[in-house]
Order: sequence, then structure tokens, then C-alpha cells
Amino acid sequence: MGRDKASVRVAPGGMSLAGRTAALLTRATFPVLEVGPGHTGLTAVIEEPPGAGPLVAIAAGWRRLEALGWTGPAVVVATDLPRLTNALLVWLATHPSSRSVVPVAGGVPQPLCARYAARDLGLACELTDRGSRAMRDLLGGIDALLAGPELWGPAAGDTEALSDADTPADLARLRMGPA
Repeated sequence: MGRDKASVRVAPGGMSLAGRTAALLTRATFPVLEVGPGHTGLTAVIEEPPGAGPLVAIAAGWRRLEALGWTGPAVVVATDLPRLTNALLVWLATHPSSRSVVPVAGGVPQPLCARYAARDLGLACELTDRGSRAMRDLLGGIDALLAGPELWGPAAGDTEALSDADTPADLARLRMGPA
């Protein structure tokens, strides 16, 4: 993208990707926090070391939630999903499964827009304590419900809801779907 994706504006004069993600999450679930430098005004925690990747960020977020007394599941969302919908986040947050719920799009699990059971978040901490930085290690160690588009699609209301923007071309293609 050439710059920090969190600060990219999703519409001229509009919200940043991080701001949009924070707004969607606060409407869909509680508690909500940001893992990173504090782009949104949410309670923020910085992973150690900063920028070490999503598994380290998930572990840092879980440790903070535990410190706040949270023992339930947690929705984890990357900030680079410009077509993410509130309805998809509500679907994840309220899914009745006791297992982690990981949507699958295009045949690929989407671990950075998923709901993780507390025990699986604990595993993320164990893995990072052992030096792992790979999300595949977490996914390989849990019994997640892998939910295809036939399950999450109706809630999302947008077939591109899980498409990430890694380049300016991606962002132009995905620019502002439904919220």
C-alpha cells in the first residue's frame, strides 16, 4: 500500500480503514480494543515486539482482555477489509458454536476476520511464548468451525466482505461497500 493501511481513507474526506473497523466492531460486540499504536480512540495495546505479525497481535489482545476480566470468545478483525459489514461481525459475535468460527472465502480460511474461543486465544499466547509467529500454527492447533460462504454470506450481504486491500488497486476495486 506504500503506507500504514490503518490510516488510509476509504472515501474522500471519509473515515480511515481503522476508524471504520472500530466503528463496526463497537456496534457488533463488547469489549472492543485496538492492537496497535492507537489509530482509533479505542483502548489500545501494543504487541511485543511491535509489528511482529497477527499471531503476536492476537496474543497481546487476549492478554489485555483477560486483564480486564474478559473470559469469553473474541472477534478478531484486521483493519484492511473495506467491504466488511456490521451484519457479518454480528453473525460472528453471536454465533452459537462454542468453537472458534473462521469464515472461508475462495476456499481459504480467513483467520483475521474470525471469532476465537477463549481456549484458542490461550493457545495463541502459548504459541507466541514458544516463538511462533505463524497464524497457520494457531489454525492447525484448534478445532475451528470453518464456515463457508453459504453460512456467512447471507449475513454479510456482500460477497466481497472478506476481501482485503493490500494495494491501491485493491482499495480502488473494493472502495466502500455496504456498512
